[in-house]
Amino acid sequence: MSLTRTPDVLAVGGGIIGLVTAWRAAQRGLATGVVDPEPGGGAARVAAGMLAGVTELHYGEQTLLALNLVSAGRYPRFVAELTDLTGHDLGYRRCGTLAVALDADDRAHLRELHAFQRQSGLESEWLSGRECRRLEPMLAPGVRGGLRVDGDHQVDPRRLARALVAACERAGVVFHRQWAERLTVSGDRATGVVTADGTALTGGQVVLAAGSLSGRLAGVPDAVLPPVRPVKGQVVRLAVPQRYAPFLHRTVRAVVRGGHVYLVPRENGELVIGATSEEMGWDTTVTAGGVYELLRDAHELVPGLTELPLTETRAGLRPGSPDNAPLLGPTGLPGLLLATGHYRNGVLLTPVTGDAMAHALVTGELPEEARPFTPRRFDATTPTDPSAHTEQTALTEQTA
Repeated sequence: MSLTRTPDVLAVGGGIIGLVTAWRAAQRGLATGVVDPEPGGGAARVAAGMLAGVTELHYGEQTLLALNLVSAGRYPRFVAELTDLTGHDLGYRRCGTLAVALDADDRAHLRELHAFQRQSGLESEWLSGRECRRLEPMLAPGVRGGLRVDGDHQVDPRRLARALVAACERAGVVFHRQWAERLTVSGDRATGVVTADGTALTGGQVVLAAGSLSGRLAGVPDAVLPPVRPVKGQVVRLAVPQRYAPFLHRTVRAVVRGGHVYLVPRENGELVIGATSEEMGWDTTVTAGGVYELLRDAHELVPGLTELPLTETRAGLRPGSPDNAPLLGPTGLPGLLLATGHYRNGVLLTPVTGDAMAHALVTGELPEEARPFTPRRFDATTPTDPSAHTEQTALTEQTA
């Protein structure tokens, strides 16, 4: 691609959502640029990478479930394509999930969830406590039962982000390693952005894919400002020494004291424990309380993990939307598209988001599976954060 050519597409945000959008757009023959000081950074460093289309089912989210399942179904081919292209191992595992109950109330809740899953046409198997411990011997003796979901898989988001950067480079995507500070609008059309150093970048279409910060880009008209908010999540990482391997065979999830906790075993010996869900604005401080709660709840599920070395604690911001679903595709401002608001499903929805955004960039319309997630469903609402109208804040990807 010639560097003198005006880009057809500028993606604001270089996390996994912005990167997959840029890669797929470039594959469609569109000259594409990404505006981000650190492509491949952001919340991919924090996310656990559960591809949990089944166990992430929540009441009232059946429409989102359909999109989740479409994306989960595309993951094997998506991973194979990225791996063949870049040579990167994405840490993709078809390990399944075991959701367990620690007391009678949790057991009743899981039974209801199981019924809901079955009503929704999903495959899951109810197990007794003894059967759960047979699958995962490290589980606490008090486990009362659980759901086995073999269709849930996992990927390593950090590896995924690195592979997407490499794929973009191979496809000719140009990286502008600066903060985007303002959207430029000319003649009632989005025409580009101005970066932190004052550089004006133009583009035929602008994709706002800056995660939880997408609603804070200056210059975006109020009528199309995405109603996203930051939802803080803290994560702990442990190392599993070889003498303990395999510590867990699959992802283990539970509700402990009303809070969700999960343990994701990586093939490289890492154990990821997450995640808190905190409405704390833009705070990304790792707190003693957050780490304590995660380790305490995880210990109730798997007592032996307290013997494992603690290697990392980190916090990130999920981009929450009013209905917990993403905002994808064209807005009411010509030339401006959104790819944000993925909340807890950013990694899971990466393949379908890339495909949907590329389709929209080429045709002006979303493919059928993504149409319920048009940003225009919120046209009559106001942004979640009123300060987002005026505050001029540099952008980076913060998806979870």
